[in-house]
Amino acid sequence: MKQLLFSTQNDWAGFILRVTVGAIMFPHGAQKLLGLFGGSGYPATMNFFTETLKLPAFISFLVIMIEFFGAVGLITGFASKLWALLLIFIMIGAIATTNYKNGFFMNWFQNQNGEGYEYHLLVIGLCTALLVIGSGKFSLDKWLFQFDGAM
Repeated sequence: MKQLLFSTQNDWAGFILRVTVGAIMFPHGAQKLLGLFGGSGYPATMNFFTETLKLPAFISFLVIMIEFFGAVGLITGFASKLWALLLIFIMIGAIATTNYKNGFFMNWFQNQNGEGYEYHLLVIGLCTALLVIGSGKFSLDKWLFQFDGAM
């Protein structure tokens, strides 16, 4: 199990992928958990998820924690495959519960009711690549577990 979860190639691709996804997801998680970057913070986000979106409280809690701590995990390269998989589930959930009805495109010109799902598909693609190659160079996975890159 440890080999599957923490294995990584010592390459730049994994590094670039995980830092990119982590840097993109961190502000989203920090908005939801801490109220940073113009976000509402944990209580208001939980209320929105449970009251407006009608998500179960446990799922709402997981979304907030995965977006924040998953981003930190990706940036540091710790358990990147696990965080990538969990973010894939979150993106699929966001498409299914919120964004599918707005179509494919983001709402650049404010001519639709909300955001489309193209962003979510990009995150899914990046995270899928991370599942295949792992954390890459300068990762805690590589440093802690010293795999030779073989999967």
